[in-house]
Amino acid sequence: MLSFDAELVLDGRTFERPVNYGLVRIKPPQGVVLDPKKRPFVVVDPRAGHGPGIAGFKADCELGVAMRAGHPCYFVGFTPDPMPGQTIEDIMCAEAEFLEAVIALHPGADGKPCVIGNCQAGWAVMMLAATRPELFGPIILAGSPLSYWAGEERQSPMRYSGGLFGGSWLTALSSDLGTGKFDGAHLVANFENLNPANTLWTKNYNAWANIDTEAQRFLDFERWWGGHVNLNAEEIQWIVDQLFVGNRLATAAIMTRDGVRIDLRNISSPIVCFCSKGDNITPPPQALGWICDLYQKDEDILAQGQTIVYAIHESAGHLGIFVSGDVARKEHGEFASNIDLIDVLPPGLWEAVMTRKTADAIHPELVSGDWIVRFERRTLNDIRAIVRPDRENERRFAAVRRVSEINIGLYLTLLQPFVPAWPTSRRRNDCINSIPPNCRSRCFPTATR
Repeated sequence: MLSFDAELVLDGRTFERPVNYGLVRIKPPQGVVLDPKKRPFVVVDPRAGHGPGIAGFKADCELGVAMRAGHPCYFVGFTPDPMPGQTIEDIMCAEAEFLEAVIALHPGADGKPCVIGNCQAGWAVMMLAATRPELFGPIILAGSPLSYWAGEERQSPMRYSGGLFGGSWLTALSSDLGTGKFDGAHLVANFENLNPANTLWTKNYNAWANIDTEAQRFLDFERWWGGHVNLNAEEIQWIVDQLFVGNRLATAAIMTRDGVRIDLRNISSPIVCFCSKGDNITPPPQALGWICDLYQKDEDILAQGQTIVYAIHESAGHLGIFVSGDVARKEHGEFASNIDLIDVLPPGLWEAVMTRKTADAIHPELVSGDWIVRFERRTLNDIRAIVRPDRENERRFAAVRRVSEINIGLYLTLLQPFVPAWPTSRRRNDCINSIPPNCRSRCFPTATR
């Protein structure tokens, strides 16, 4: 989906522990001049059912505004199918190698790379930063869930779906039916189910009602939305058990295979959390709740030397946080233009407040774009007013986690041995391969990659 030319720097499939991830250098568009002394930006896209590149599929995007600010840019993407035996920790190690390569390519830069983690890539970036903090400059999390039990009651239906279906045993069943692969179409279906009216009617109606102007945008988006990617069974099971149902990241309960505890308090770089009130997949409590989980007093943040900046959009949806051109020109543009200022903010909590530039502003000619950003001190009470932590709710979610552990144990013991006898995706692909190629490519585009 990248609209920019790119050249491959590292292919994770060639690593000692191969992964289906790669690092590419983004070539600036015509007329854009990069400053080699500015810190590089590295954008990591989410592997959450869709293919890579949506963060750079048009001029006004995270990559575009960073390059217009003069920063060299890199992108971390992935291929449709995971490597055999690939795990989440293998991906962490690969991304560490990617950052080492970027640092080596820019020895004269005025700072370590700024890393942007979109959606699911955000928690992966944070896990790596907690174990390898020396690789990171400022970290920008766009719509990234880190505190999975947080949220307001009767809001954000995806927050409850794991409990309603009895935990993660369905994840294991889906992976077993896929012969060890989890089809990303299941994740996309979860997004679609949040608003069936849009899926079944509004989206298509809007395309036909504006057919003279909407066709290309519709096709570009659907090419990404319908280009599903797979995960290994081990990957998706780890994600669901440890994060979505287990909520173990913000409580420092996850350990690597080498026995290293993943504690987000070890991150030494400034962390920018960008979320939106209009996001029903990663609402602000899930994006910011980890701060309340880790710290009880404002003095604890200062003692840890951690700088945390947050910005809350009033209406953007989940995809709009890292896809919308308006958001890119405003929030992401200001983050890129002021990244060096963010890097030197004193420890503590800050809110990025953006106001439109006016003619009577002080030195408006020195401000790039149409917005002026200022960073205002905040306290943990401000975060608690957004997250609204509730111990009773946490006890209920903890009970769901225990039910999930029981159910997955029962499934692995009683049902999994018989699943290979059921129809599998392998048999489905055998049927697809029997269809003439010209028909197959039209009816089953994702099966012919």
